[in-house]
Amino acid sequence: MHVMAGATEGGAENIMLESVLALSEAGLAQHVVTRPDNTFRIEQFRSAGIGVDTAAFNRLWPFPTQGAISRAIETFKPDVIEYWMGRAGQFAPAKHRARSVAWYGGYYKLARFTNCEWHVGLTIDLLRHIREQGVPEDRSGIIHTYADFTGAAPADRAALDTPAGAPVALALARLHEKKGLDTLLDATAKIPGLYVWIAGEGPLEAELKAHCARLGLGDRVRFLGWRNDRGALLEACDVVAFPSRYEPFGTVTVDAWAASRPLVAADAVGPAAYVKNEVNGLLVPKNDVDALAAALSRVITDKALAAQIVAGGRASYEAQFTKAAFQRDSLAFYNRVRAHAGPFAG
Repeated sequence: MHVMAGATEGGAENIMLESVLALSEAGLAQHVVTRPDNTFRIEQFRSAGIGVDTAAFNRLWPFPTQGAISRAIETFKPDVIEYWMGRAGQFAPAKHRARSVAWYGGYYKLARFTNCEWHVGLTIDLLRHIREQGVPEDRSGIIHTYADFTGAAPADRAALDTPAGAPVALALARLHEKKGLDTLLDATAKIPGLYVWIAGEGPLEAELKAHCARLGLGDRVRFLGWRNDRGALLEACDVVAFPSRYEPFGTVTVDAWAASRPLVAADAVGPAAYVKNEVNGLLVPKNDVDALAAALSRVITDKALAAQIVAGGRASYEAQFTKAAFQRDSLAFYNRVRAHAGPFAG
């Protein structure tokens, strides 16, 4: 059983959705408890034959959510209960601690998962963070996310008011200060002819659009809002730009590798742990406009370099981030939990 509050859209929310669907394909019986406004995900779950209950996840009045989760547990009788992120973890009932898993997509405090005996990190560094808080090695592990865009048709450039032959950089990011999109706009101003697609929503939308106008980039930058077709956008772009100032991991890395697109990333801790410069991407210093502009220009103009880092990215993807690897590692971890917790009572 999966429990997630989550926003209407977001990177962690995408990971949860795609994880549940991949596990369904692997034959795992599942049930989900989530917020009622997560319409897109709920429809996807139900289309896959996965049962869904909804709850408000209001910490100020927790009793209805606690009741909804407890009823779902008693009805579904799960071998394993996974709590996605800290808010969900705060609603985990103590009586099921032995079969409860905390999922970390960021540097969450252990106190949010008091009633979870098991802990899963999305990256090497998140696993370090988990264990440094006192979680034993035999109660923690790492399960990488995955990406799979098999069969995705490219987005129509004309529909996005973009010339067919123009170089396009794609940024998949929430419009937030930590994502470094202002750095990307400043870099774009230094690269004649480069078009940029920014797919995401967030609090800095008006500010970023105003900055775009000040730079005179209104004819070359497209703010696409939140998109559920990132595979199509990846197929239609020439380079993936990932300028985050702060990023525990960043699924954009795996997305670029899976779609065989060259990646230019800033050296936030997450990407820096996986991106090897000129091997599977180009890695530039955070907040460095000139370095980002130079790297994007190199990928656009140097086809041999672009092909080299695409091949390296694809190799990294095949080694750790395929759907099959995710299914294998998830089921192995769940089997450990089930063996420890034993059959569900009744």
